[in-house]
Amino acid sequence: LHISDELAAKAYLAARLPATYAAVRASLESVAEMCPDFTPVTMLDVGCGPGTALWAARGCWSDLQSATMIEASPAIRAVGSKLAENVGLQTEWRAGDLVKEKIDFPQADLVTIAYVLDELAPLDRKVLVERLWASTRHLFVIVEPGTPAGWQRILDARSALIAQGAHIAAPCTHQHDCPLIAPDWCHFSRRVARSRIHRLTKDAEVPWEDEKFIYLAATRDPSMSATARVIAPTRVGGGKVSLKLCNDDGSAEERLVTKRDGEFFRWARRADWGDAALGN
Repeated sequence: LHISDELAAKAYLAARLPATYAAVRASLESVAEMCPDFTPVTMLDVGCGPGTALWAARGCWSDLQSATMIEASPAIRAVGSKLAENVGLQTEWRAGDLVKEKIDFPQADLVTIAYVLDELAPLDRKVLVERLWASTRHLFVIVEPGTPAGWQRILDARSALIAQGAHIAAPCTHQHDCPLIAPDWCHFSRRVARSRIHRLTKDAEVPWEDEKFIYLAATRDPSMSATARVIAPTRVGGGKVSLKLCNDDGSAEERLVTKRDGEFFRWARRADWGDAALGN
């Protein structure tokens, strides 16, 4: 998505920024849970838009000190740079078109790319993912729309990263092939409150929207392990909880959890779509 002027940039901020921020923040929070000792100081965000991932990362990791932001649109860069004046860290905004240019990426503790891979041809995506992984000191996070096509892009990136020796920290609980089979697909959701200007921009009456997304986090070193992750909305009732789980043995299952399951039942009653079980 190339935004060419200031008015279009402001329209994007009003229409899409709240939802994409919610998706990226939720993704990074899930990763932070799996990597409790990770304290990034430097960040690289590619195809950064107005700095969505920067704000989300700053909210998750207060030790972050500097970020390199790469974005093709001058209008979006200008808006993002202005917003970042109050983020409390050093930022460098660089022009860079991922479709037309081969960009030199600096090394960083945290590397992010959100809602960008769909703009590239499949081979170009693979090359970009491998190059960004080479620039990653510790953690690489990809966020995509939670559509079947977005999931497939994540699967392709996952295969490329595992081939490069990466450890998958989230959302997957294993390094095996994804157990889901189309038309099923892995994705998550965040409900976003719509402000008045948000509703006006979208000509919408409902005061909220659900942003579907999928993400992938890869680390240089093994992270905390989860036994399972909830990959669909939970259903609670009658002293039972129905969960769809991706398990650490590489399987996916629909599991009915009852009081007999003890501590796992107590966790399941509070669990939400996207949550990880760190033991059962």
